[in-house]
Amino acid sequence: MAANEKSYDGFTDDEREAMKEHAKELKATKRRGAKADTEPDVLAKIAEMPDEDRALAERVHALVKENAPALTAKLWYGMPAYARDGKVVCFFQSAQKFKSRYATLGFSDQAALDEDTLWPTAYALTALNPATEKRIAELLTRAAG
Repeated sequence: MAANEKSYDGFTDDEREAMKEHAKELKATKRRGAKADTEPDVLAKIAEMPDEDRALAERVHALVKENAPALTAKLWYGMPAYARDGKVVCFFQSAQKFKSRYATLGFSDQAALDEDTLWPTAYALTALNPATEKRIAELLTRAAG
């Protein structure tokens, strides 16, 4: 192998960084206790985002608070996430996180979105308008069950 070639071990640098962030989050949760208020951590992570991602994340955060108030804000692999009983229901992934061309609003298997035999669990998010916000509000309400 040439000196300038890197071997591929199955994870990108961004993925490894996300795993390191998750390990830090788990340690912090253990240290502070599962009931600790982690919303300030989420708001700080959102504040670090580039302008376009930050605007989307701030509005998604507000929509979660308005439409799924039972969900608790927490960090998950360095991303803003919202959980029920400690289990992530949905999350916001900035475009910058994995150098993607769009941000993502994602839902875990804890979200009550099941519909027939096929349903989406992640949505590309490039901008917010009243129709998009209405759809997100509906998804959050359903997801929170």
